[in-house]
Amino acid sequence: MIDFFIGLSPVYQALIAGLFTWSITLLGASVVFFFKKTNDTFMDAMLGFSAGVMIAASFFSLIEPAIEMSESLNQIGFIVVSVGFILGIVLLYLSDLLYKYIDKKKKRYTADSKKRCLMLISSITLHNIPEGLVIGVGFGSLIYNITGSSLMSCITLALGIGIQNFPEGSAVSLPLRREGYSRFKAFFIGQLSAIVEPIAAVIGAILVMKIKCILPYLLAMAAGAMFYVVVSDLIPESQKNKKKNLMTIVTLLGFVVMMVLDVSLG
Repeated sequence: MIDFFIGLSPVYQALIAGLFTWSITLLGASVVFFFKKTNDTFMDAMLGFSAGVMIAASFFSLIEPAIEMSESLNQIGFIVVSVGFILGIVLLYLSDLLYKYIDKKKKRYTADSKKRCLMLISSITLHNIPEGLVIGVGFGSLIYNITGSSLMSCITLALGIGIQNFPEGSAVSLPLRREGYSRFKAFFIGQLSAIVEPIAAVIGAILVMKIKCILPYLLAMAAGAMFYVVVSDLIPESQKNKKKNLMTIVTLLGFVVMMVLDVSLG
C-alpha cells in the first residue's frame, strides 16, 4: 500500500491526503450518533496537539523549503518568504471576515430551516478551502526535490490538519443536533464542511507543478495561513480549558512529535 502511494503522482497523492483529512472530519461529525456532547478536555487537547504539529510543519515543511527554493531560483529568500507569509495571513483574515459576514446573514433566517442550513454549510466550508490548498502545495512541491520537502513531511502535514478536523466535525454536528436536526442530517452537514479539502488539494498541487517560479511564494503563503489558524483559533480555543498547563504541554508535545518525524524521516 505504501509503495503504491509513493508511486503515484503528486496530484493523486494530494487527492488522497485531502480525502484523508475529509474522512477525519466525517469521523468527528459521526459522534452525533453516539453522544449528546463530547469530552471538552479531550477535544481541546486535540486542538492543542494539532497546533503544535502545524507550527512545526509550517517551518520544517514549508518555510525552510521556501527559502531553499527561492535561493535556487535566484530570488531573495527572506523577501519572498515574508511576502508569501503575509499574503497567507491576509488570505485567512479575509476569509474570516467573509465567514463572520455569512454567519451574521445566517442568523436572519432563523425561521427558515433550509436557508439557515445553506448559510451554515457555506460559512464552514469557506474555512476549509485554505487547508486543502496547503496540502496540495506541499505534495506538488515534491517534484522539485527541494531541501526540507519530502513525502513524509507532507504526510505529517496532512495528519496535523486531519487531527484538528475531528473536533471541527463534531463542533458542527452536535450543535445542529441540539437545534432539532435529525442525527443523520446533522452528521451529513458536519462532514460536508470538509468535502472541499480534497478538491482544493488537487488545485494546489496542479498550480505548483505548472508554475515553478511561484512555488516559494505558495509555500510561504501556506505557512502564513497555517500560523493564522493556529494563533487565531487552535491555541486560544484550547486555552479556554481549565487545565491550561496540560493544554500547553500537549501543544509543545505536538511540536516535538512533528519535528522528530520531519527531521528524522524527512
